[in-house]
Amino acid sequence: MPETFALVRWLNALFMGVEARAFQSIGVHPTEAAQQAVKVNQAFGLELLVAAGLIVFFIIVRLTLQVEKPNPAQQIAEMIHEFTGSQGDQIIGHGYERFQAFVTCVFLFVVLNNLMGLVPGLETPTAQPWVPLGIALLTFLYYNFYGIREKGFISYFKEFAGPLWWIGPPMFLIEIISHLARIMSLTVRLYANMLASDLVTLVFFSLVPVAIPAIFLGLHAAVSLIQAYVFMLLSMIYLSMAVSHEH
Repeated sequence: MPETFALVRWLNALFMGVEARAFQSIGVHPTEAAQQAVKVNQAFGLELLVAAGLIVFFIIVRLTLQVEKPNPAQQIAEMIHEFTGSQGDQIIGHGYERFQAFVTCVFLFVVLNNLMGLVPGLETPTAQPWVPLGIALLTFLYYNFYGIREKGFISYFKEFAGPLWWIGPPMFLIEIISHLARIMSLTVRLYANMLASDLVTLVFFSLVPVAIPAIFLGLHAAVSLIQAYVFMLLSMIYLSMAVSHEH
């Protein structure tokens, strides 16, 4: 993918060859091809742009909070907060507030990366498999961390074995595989849907470059929102299962 905007070119100028310099500092001189091993592509650059944009947005909202006359940024933030809060209350239940910041960030990050494909000349970062994989791994670590924190290490993994001791070993193995499969499920679902949406839009732009592709741009926007919502929803479900108690 060509470097189509200045951010990618700047990141490449900053990071390309960094591993070569590290090797040279210890007396090892890599080949010219090895010196180009680190290369920032457009998807990674767009990810950083989205993350930086979200940080700026949150800072602006925090610094301009007003009770009587909320500005547009605050109104948008409040709508997003109410939406994710209502979903968290229904799925996670009591104590959902401590997880709301995480699932909100996941939702916004995914939806904005999905929508990047609507901009001419830009690719959809989530149509690259390693982008959804990174978010899925973070979600996996997050809900397991809180499950262990809430129940204790032994009690958390003890639940994997089920209530009957004689089926404990196979149940434990099945549960471990099931939890690891969640990473693949989150990754493949988001990646496959966004890649398919990109390909369909590209095909129709190639065949009929006027009017009709606009329909598929709308479809891409709808898929982007739905997939971000599904990712957030599954994250909440996994969290609710991890922190819930039997009683």
